[in-house]
Amino acid sequence: MSALDLFLVRFMLASAASMAAGFVVWMLCLLLRRLLPALAAQRTGWLLAQVTVVAAFVVALIPPPQHARLLPPVDLEAVDAAMARYIEPAGQLALKTAPAITSAGDTEAGASWMTVAALAWFAVYALGLAWHALRWRRAQRLVDALAAAGRHVADCGSAVPVIEVDAPVSPMLLGPHRPRLLIPRHLRAFDPLQQHLIVEHELTHWRRHDLHWMLAGVVLQTLLWFNPFMRWLRASLLWAQELGCDRDVLRGRPAAERKAYAAALLAQLKLQCVPGGMALAFGGVHAETVKARIAQIRTPSASGRAARFAAAGMLAMAALASYALQPALAWHSGAALHCLALSDAATGQALLRQGQCNTRVTPASTFNIAVSLMGYDSGILKDEQTPRLPYHDSYAAWNPDWRTSTDPTEWIHKSVVWYAQQVTAQIGAAGFQRYVDGFGYGNRDVSGDPGQHNGLTMSWIGSSLQISPEEQVAFLRRIVNRELGLAPHAYDMTSRLLRVRTLANGWTVYGKTGTGSPPGPDGKDDRSRAYGWFVGWAVKGNRTIVFAHFNQDREEHEEAAGPRAREALLRELPARLDAL
Repeated sequence: MSALDLFLVRFMLASAASMAAGFVVWMLCLLLRRLLPALAAQRTGWLLAQVTVVAAFVVALIPPPQHARLLPPVDLEAVDAAMARYIEPAGQLALKTAPAITSAGDTEAGASWMTVAALAWFAVYALGLAWHALRWRRAQRLVDALAAAGRHVADCGSAVPVIEVDAPVSPMLLGPHRPRLLIPRHLRAFDPLQQHLIVEHELTHWRRHDLHWMLAGVVLQTLLWFNPFMRWLRASLLWAQELGCDRDVLRGRPAAERKAYAAALLAQLKLQCVPGGMALAFGGVHAETVKARIAQIRTPSASGRAARFAAAGMLAMAALASYALQPALAWHSGAALHCLALSDAATGQALLRQGQCNTRVTPASTFNIAVSLMGYDSGILKDEQTPRLPYHDSYAAWNPDWRTSTDPTEWIHKSVVWYAQQVTAQIGAAGFQRYVDGFGYGNRDVSGDPGQHNGLTMSWIGSSLQISPEEQVAFLRRIVNRELGLAPHAYDMTSRLLRVRTLANGWTVYGKTGTGSPPGPDGKDDRSRAYGWFVGWAVKGNRTIVFAHFNQDREEHEEAAGPRAREALLRELPARLDAL
């Protein structure tokens, strides 16, 4: 899968994750309403519920680090292969996985069933998002046109401009940009006390900043338009805002005034037409909520502070559970990767592409190619045997073969980490960053582990610096063509150190291995998912081919992944090169 394919599949699975989270959150909210009836009038809980569902979508789309997850990742390649076996029999729709691009000019004959489904869903999502955005805009234009057709009321004593309209609507507050209060002409027929209470209700929306809460709810619902639970949660948010304003307006008022307000609600229900449901406007008495509003008018509820805290606590727990569990629905770098890329060094023509060649991972010891160039260019390294540096017990040496004095040839052959660290330490942070930037190496991030200040010595070892096979090929081309602006001695000596062997068909291979591992659930290296690199170039006559071979294990092996990647490529490289 390409990087785009992987994103589309993540998006599809994140959509499913948001549906599951929406169901859980909705059930949780219904339970809380039963246990704490005051929750119905608390807008905080309903907005937090929407945010929780959106957070589940985001977490599944952009999974947290592997050490933060509780469930293993979904290996999409394995799922795709398994599904292909079940959907191929006669009488069923056979969607076979298409062959990857294997040479320049070739195109994919098809795509996996999961990629096709993901692409189709993304297209549907984009169309739905556009339709809901247009619907929102249309509803807003309708209420704006209604306000433009009205008459401004002067000296009404309101902090918000008041506009009288000759239309069968309820008093409504428009906004949040340039808030305005629309008053229908038929309101003149109401009792003065009823008029006052109704207008005060709308102004309470303005003082409580309810329009901004409404805007947040509309945006969240629009982004996840396909999720019915988001629509129900937003409707509950609007209901809670109406109940909250009723409570604030009627607080401390006598029974006669409360009765007059209830009668006004019923009168509005008979006279009004309700504006578009997506418009940013408060107003309208809905038949399905008027019963609850009148019940609260008769029996005032408490402020519901306990309900707010309970709702926030329960939703926080749901969000944390989503954070830990949703990554199991999303593809990420834990799924096994593979790439084989070959390019003509002179022209840059892509001769072979197989696998996910645009995915960045740690360069591991393949970065020693870059360190060698830096070392010889800066004069720290002299030749193949100089300098020979002594080993100290304080050096990083998890491989027993590294615990001895080492020269440049042994460093490259054994991938001695501490030797490279001594070279980069002498170069210094500023020079190190300057070289990496000049090389255009991967993401160029040599900051190292967060808070550890170890970029100069560890950034390329499972840390901040990452590079894709495609970027490795581009970097190697610049070496072969001597385009990095370095001293000729740097290119010459690095080539000598990287020479591997001459193949039977006359191609001489230069290259460097690299082995690394992603973090597992416990934060330690997951050696069952080890990365194996072998990158370099092959020369025969006047032609040079640069290559990058990358493979990620699916199970743990005794031999390091880098050497295994090298030997696997060397076995098939003669035939590959002869075919080019």
